[in-house]
Amino acid sequence: MNTRNLSYSEMDKNALIHPYTNLATHQQNGPLVIESGHGIYVTDEEGRSYIEGLGGLWSTSLGFNEPELAEAAYAQLKALPTYHSFNGMAPRPTIELADCLKDMVPIEDGRVFFANSGSEINDTIIKFIWHVSNITGKPDRKKIISRRRCYHGVTIATASMTGLEACHAGFDLPLDRFVKCMCPDYYREGLPGESEEQFSERCARDLVEVIEREGPDTIAAFFADPVIAGGGVVPPPAGYFEKIQKVLKSYGILFVADEVICGFGRTGNAFATQTYDLKPDVITMAKALSSAYLPISAAVVAPSIWEPLMAGSEKYGALAHGFTYSGHPVSAAVALKTLEIYERRSTFAHARKVSEHFLKRIDGFAGHPIVGDTRGVGLLGAVEMSPDPASKAQFPAALKVGAYCAARCLEHGLIVRAIGDTIAFCPPLIITESEVDEMFTRFSDALAETAEMVGQHAGYA
Repeated sequence: MNTRNLSYSEMDKNALIHPYTNLATHQQNGPLVIESGHGIYVTDEEGRSYIEGLGGLWSTSLGFNEPELAEAAYAQLKALPTYHSFNGMAPRPTIELADCLKDMVPIEDGRVFFANSGSEINDTIIKFIWHVSNITGKPDRKKIISRRRCYHGVTIATASMTGLEACHAGFDLPLDRFVKCMCPDYYREGLPGESEEQFSERCARDLVEVIEREGPDTIAAFFADPVIAGGGVVPPPAGYFEKIQKVLKSYGILFVADEVICGFGRTGNAFATQTYDLKPDVITMAKALSSAYLPISAAVVAPSIWEPLMAGSEKYGALAHGFTYSGHPVSAAVALKTLEIYERRSTFAHARKVSEHFLKRIDGFAGHPIVGDTRGVGLLGAVEMSPDPASKAQFPAALKVGAYCAARCLEHGLIVRAIGDTIAFCPPLIITESEVDEMFTRFSDALAETAEMVGQHAGYA
């Protein structure tokens, strides 16, 4: 209740600590207060409309005003507003959602565990894997391998697994047990004359070198987001996962596919696991599971995980892990309705069709004077800027080209994400071809203004 008659901007600066925000700068600039949404658009407190080009945070698949989801939440709030799943209890929607995901996810005879965010569910799976190593008599097998520039969360464990230095600096991270292999970014890491297949082979050799250096008997699992989104929207190069999975199988290392962003139609299939023919032991998911309307995440685990967990109860008793809101009935009800809408409206097929136009429009920026690379899959894409596309040079960090471009996008009524000098796009799956055109028209205007700014700095353009 605003009893002091402060503006929302003043209240924000006086009360709220923002995640992933420069807190010092924010005290000067204040917030962008979003009040409402409709379809792919959101509206601020002054009534200005924006295309949400990142779907909130890679998440709002059905747009910002789906009435069926609100109705599902209200109906469940009236029936059973909250309950837990501890001690063998469970609300009906939680059980139904687990059964639905078990049938939907491409893991044979899986079991489902619920949490509330991508960070929580990935953190949970790390604990489960360590627990399984102890249960199966392999207590030294605890190290987790992930890739540089990957993003898996911000808890102490998942931030350690995340391959972005900003998530470590000043936090005394990463912890031990977390090791990195190379990022499969063919554009940035590929050698002159090296094909994608050859690059993928080098990535696989690097993984082998990491395993051998650390000791094969110390490695428990390999985590990978099928498309590295938070590190710049990096789809895997040709042959990458085929070669990586062969290495993992040869060493008996568990494979976890982090589908928190890629899951539920983003890459054109229900899961990127299907898009790239992955055979993981675990798939983690969140975000589009409920179209981000309410917090919920899940993991579907193969028998290689859940069978040892059940056997472990004979030694340790109850599985001493869980959250008050694991499988919260209202979140579960909204997720069930989300999945039902996906099927009834053929949302994934729509996204797959529109993605052809989306990717064509992204590729249309290739050849722009300050564009080095364009890439994407499904309705997930990126434009990476460069002062000299031919040499793949990078702008000086101090110039903050990506942040400038994102700010210009905002002025043109488009919300995007700048990841360094890469602009990421992840619009709601309901977007139409005409809305795709409008989104990239606004981006084109912002890109032209960015090029003009760059041109004013001698030696950078």
